[in-house]
Amino acid sequence: MGISSPGIGSGLDVNSIVSKLMSVESAPLTTFDNSTASYQATLSAYGTLSGALGTFQGSLAGLSSLTNFQSLTSTSSNTNVMVGAAVNGAAPGNYRINVTQVAQSQSLATAGILSNTAAIGLGTSTTVSFQLGAIAGGTFGLTGAPLSAGTVTGGITAGALSINNTVITTNSTIKSAKLLADAINAQSATTGVSAKAAATSTSATLFGGAGAANYGNVDTSGGGTYTLSVGGVHLAVQAAGVAAGAAGGVTAAGIDSILGGTNSVTTALAQANITVSGTAAGGDLTFTNPDGSNIDVTEDVTGAVTGGLRTAAGAANNGSTTTASSSISLVSANASQITVGGTNAAAAGFTAGVGGAYLGATFTQDGSQTSGSVVIDSTNNSLQGIRDAINKAGFGVTAAIVSDGSALPNHLVLTSTQTGATSSMKITLAGTAGGAADTALTNLLSYDAAGTQSLSQTSSAQSSLLNVNGIAVTSTSTTVTGAIQDVTLTLGQVGSANLVVAKDNTTLTGSVNGFIKAYNDLNTQIGALSGYNATTKVGGPLLGDSTTINLQAQVRKQLSQSIAGLKGNLTSLSQIGISFQKDGSLMLDSAKLSTAITKNFGDIAGLFAAVGKSSDTLVNFTSSTAATKAGDYALNITAVATQGSITGAAALGASTVIDPGTNFTITLNDTTPSTASNTATVAIPAGSYTPTQLSTLLQSTINGVSGFSNAGSAVTASIDPTGKLQVSSTSYGVKSNILIADGTGTAVSTLFGGAAAVAGVDVAGTIGGYSATGSGQTLTGSPGAPTEGLKLEVTGGVAGERGTIGFSQGYAYQLNNLAATYLGSSGFISGRTNGINSSIKSIATQRAAFAATLTGIEARYRSQYSALDTSIASMNTTTTFLTQQFAAMAKNN
Repeated sequence: MGISSPGIGSGLDVNSIVSKLMSVESAPLTTFDNSTASYQATLSAYGTLSGALGTFQGSLAGLSSLTNFQSLTSTSSNTNVMVGAAVNGAAPGNYRINVTQVAQSQSLATAGILSNTAAIGLGTSTTVSFQLGAIAGGTFGLTGAPLSAGTVTGGITAGALSINNTVITTNSTIKSAKLLADAINAQSATTGVSAKAAATSTSATLFGGAGAANYGNVDTSGGGTYTLSVGGVHLAVQAAGVAAGAAGGVTAAGIDSILGGTNSVTTALAQANITVSGTAAGGDLTFTNPDGSNIDVTEDVTGAVTGGLRTAAGAANNGSTTTASSSISLVSANASQITVGGTNAAAAGFTAGVGGAYLGATFTQDGSQTSGSVVIDSTNNSLQGIRDAINKAGFGVTAAIVSDGSALPNHLVLTSTQTGATSSMKITLAGTAGGAADTALTNLLSYDAAGTQSLSQTSSAQSSLLNVNGIAVTSTSTTVTGAIQDVTLTLGQVGSANLVVAKDNTTLTGSVNGFIKAYNDLNTQIGALSGYNATTKVGGPLLGDSTTINLQAQVRKQLSQSIAGLKGNLTSLSQIGISFQKDGSLMLDSAKLSTAITKNFGDIAGLFAAVGKSSDTLVNFTSSTAATKAGDYALNITAVATQGSITGAAALGASTVIDPGTNFTITLNDTTPSTASNTATVAIPAGSYTPTQLSTLLQSTINGVSGFSNAGSAVTASIDPTGKLQVSSTSYGVKSNILIADGTGTAVSTLFGGAAAVAGVDVAGTIGGYSATGSGQTLTGSPGAPTEGLKLEVTGGVAGERGTIGFSQGYAYQLNNLAATYLGSSGFISGRTNGINSSIKSIATQRAAFAATLTGIEARYRSQYSALDTSIASMNTTTTFLTQQFAAMAKNN
């Protein structure tokens, strides 16, 4: 292709001409670009408005909650002892709290075992059942042996006895159980252990046996004298020269006569704290001192004497002394193991070491606690296997292995997951399918406070004990609710503290100021975007924009109106000191707000949050939606929610026997189609149970199934007024159901007869005359009605008219909903920005199309001017030629 140089031949500046022509032709592109820039500026302004409105809505979200306007402060004078948390409804005041005991869970430890993995026992399939409940009566500690003869005569040397690493002060005077107990009790504050002396009694065969006396009639005719003393009291005296059986002589019958009457002897015995039982003539005369003091029985003889204690008539009596002593028991104040040591613990009747068990106690299962069982056989009969089986079952007891570094170091430690006095364990073992339990497992794991205690208790189950303003309070947890209405106490340690509950004016004032700031920030941003600056004579990018104008108008309108449907003394912002200024901003009169807080603290929340109030105490407002309209709505209940249950066909007998190896299949709160995790097999421990014991056992056993608890399912079991056993799901509505089916062992019909289970029913009714949907105990207003989204909880009562529900929407709640209509993919702002984006896209399309036409126009211009250039160049050539010719012709002429 040849080289083109337009204008060379003609002298025309074709490129310049075309460029200037195209500059005129492309002028509309500037209009397109200006329109696009204008739209983009508006789009950017909407982005700023959306951001400001989003920030405003975010600020309102927290302010729509009642708690921000009804909070109270709880200040403890000693946070180590306890802290408090108060909610709306708590009464401001000063509470004096004294904590004397902090709740803890029970821990039990097995005897030491060499290996964690070695098999325990023969692998016989054994069901290990756990029950949780309360231990009552008796004591926890150690029972010592009777004091030795050496102690009775020589006392207990210093350093011979220590308790919990504290040496007990003893010496040669400590010769009786009473004196030893007194010495131990003198140091109880340090040791945490008290002592109780057993009653001291003389031998039941001291005066004979088998219904016959061995007390020979005393004879002093040989010139001797005789005195019988008990505990230092002269019981009988015989002077010299008295023949056996003669007047003034001492005989078994005579002793009984003295002890049977009221005289100086019996008075002296009573003063010495000595009681009498049996008779000398019957051979079973016994003397007892309940405080554990030693009792000396002494025969003082002078000269020739025959007969007397354990001496036949006529047989010589040279005098005698018999000392009766007793033993002591140690009681742990916190039911933990007691460490006994010292150089000669045996002198006090004990063996050095660590020990302790319940003595004379009873166990009562707590139905509110979960229980369960595990099967131990040849596949898991090691410490590790037992630990893993218990932890996997997840029924309220955890297991761990602790090594103490001794020759038999490994201990299985079992701990109840709940605290409180009702979380003590009872562990029973039985063979599966009615067989015998593995002996080694039984010896390792059996535990019953009222019986065999193979495990050692390292920590006792105890409840929190405290005193609130002089009133004794007990709680199974370190978290105490209900002691002070609407105040939760969290206990840390024993001690005293003051708790001051007060209105949280700071938080409330901060919330009000937060609301004002949120609005003012939005108002300022709207002003900047849509206002006109008279000084610069420049308007904002959204000046005159209808969406922005409507938003601002709606916000101000809502803030200027009173709250519809709000019950109480406050219905408008002006009543708490909030008012509009000339520039459209809000300002707070702090003094007016302070007065409102003082007089109407509980009503302020309703100005900002959504509030529902029911005239029926068994109906609670739960929540609402943006579609719910304010107003008073009558509530009519046509069906009250019920629970799925099964009730026995007849009253239970005085006792029900559960056979060994009994299993029931429980299906709880099942779905359609059925869900496998809603069914479980539970083992029912064998035994004879009263109706109350049986209901408690069933409740705790079913609730011990981890699959049920993980799904939030549980049951209650009780005996109804007619004596029938009833088991109910704790859930309400059509999703509440329970089925108990036979497994092995005792049949279900033994408990329930032929009774059939009954499924639960959802609550049903209307709100304000409009239809509503029930789910369990919750009734929700249906779509399309003014009550749409209004959610109520009906916790009881009967069908029929149930009063009214007053519902109101506070300013923060209303504005939050208003902001939602402008924001989001379906909001007004999105509608406007979508339109602007469409316009920008349309302009871009038009511009591109127009730009495409300019290419053709330019090509046409170039073609035309190139042709003109060629024509002029040709004519210029012709002109030159003719000029030359004419010049030549003229020259030739």
